[in-house]
Amino acid sequence: MRESGSHRVLSFLPVTGMNPLSPYLNLDPRYLVQDTDEFILPTGANKTRGRFELAFFTIGGCCMTGATFGALNGLRLGLKETQNMAWSKPRNVQILNMVTRQGALWANTLGSLALLYSAFGVVIEKTRGAEDDLNTIAAGTMTGMLYKSTGGVRGVARGGIAGLTLTGLYALYNNWEHMKGSLARQSL
Repeated sequence: MRESGSHRVLSFLPVTGMNPLSPYLNLDPRYLVQDTDEFILPTGANKTRGRFELAFFTIGGCCMTGATFGALNGLRLGLKETQNMAWSKPRNVQILNMVTRQGALWANTLGSLALLYSAFGVVIEKTRGAEDDLNTIAAGTMTGMLYKSTGGVRGVARGGIAGLTLTGLYALYNNWEHMKGSLARQSL
């Protein structure tokens, strides 16, 4: 071995079982294998995302879904309303106006609903200190009630029932395998 400054130069020693990636990078490929999680989590942190982190995905996904659905609906309405016109610039402009108007309307509607649902969900989770399906159902019910609150007491009741129904169905779908397993154990 020879000394080069404060570093030892060991390049002349062969390493068994090592196939270098390149002549310039003398590294054991076993160090590149990832057998652990990719992210380092603080001590005691969950490996799943909480409701607050999922809120951003929910709101963005609903906005994009609403924009896509609204654009397709606007295209359908635009073609229907201009079917008697010849293909020309005015017809194209009317179709594009309908596409953008409907896309923005649906994106705004679904984004607002997702924002309300996510905000209620985060507040309920922080208040109760638990994350379960009860939070989901309560957030959906409260979202429907607030969204339809301009319609009076009947509107609040209809919105609450709609939110309760949709989130109740989602909770059933989300726990279907767990429920099937529970029923199978009870029948034995």
